[in-house]
Amino acid sequence: MAKDHDLTDADRSEVVSMALSDHVSFADIERQYGLREKDVKALMRDTLKPGSYRAWRRRVRAFGDRREHYK
Repeated sequence: MAKDHDLTDADRSEVVSMALSDHVSFADIERQYGLREKDVKALMRDTLKPGSYRAWRRRVRAFGDRREHYK
């Protein structure tokens, strides 16, 4: 399993892009990069500005409430 510190800058950028996408689930990210949901959240928290991180979490939670299989 890949740990956050094992990722290249390009991989980190790709994970952030995938996490920001409304079409990619945490399960998809885990399959491709081996990062669990909590690892993705930690990466996003470290990468995004605090307000952007909070907005992303709100959006993910709201979207997840409407769909059975999402982030």
